[in-house]
Amino acid sequence: MLEGKHFQNAYVTRNIDQAIAEVQACSNIRKLIQTEVTVDVWTPKGQGSISTKLALMWVNDLQYEIIQPIGGDVELYVDALQDDGRPQFHHICMRVNDWDEFRQRIDQQPFPVVLEGGSDALKFIYLDARALLGHYLEYTWMTEERWIQMGGRG
Repeated sequence: MLEGKHFQNAYVTRNIDQAIAEVQACSNIRKLIQTEVTVDVWTPKGQGSISTKLALMWVNDLQYEIIQPIGGDVELYVDALQDDGRPQFHHICMRVNDWDEFRQRIDQQPFPVVLEGGSDALKFIYLDARALLGHYLEYTWMTEERWIQMGGRG
């Protein structure tokens, strides 16, 4: 299931400040957003929450997301962390236009759902495509207002 508009490459790290500094040193970042969030999610273990520090760095129209897991059901991220703190590639993210139509087709595709959550303004789901591509696929839907808040161009 490869569809939607690819706009993000995502990495996990034990030290988000170091990762941000290293990316800034060699990139022309047009927008940087840093935040710490806790969101309710579904994982194969059931309902829970995840807490992460996030950096969203835009280089032209590609967003580099850096994730530092803090707590909750973060095994999906922790399992990929490098011992030395280097950022580790984790997933790509695609934006879809019609969430309900997209979500109806999830059960017909071969990749297991490993994380899902969201709100009225933004919904997301992670599929485990490691057997095919070596990484996860994240799909998201968001309002145009949220897209612009996250640094996307209208």
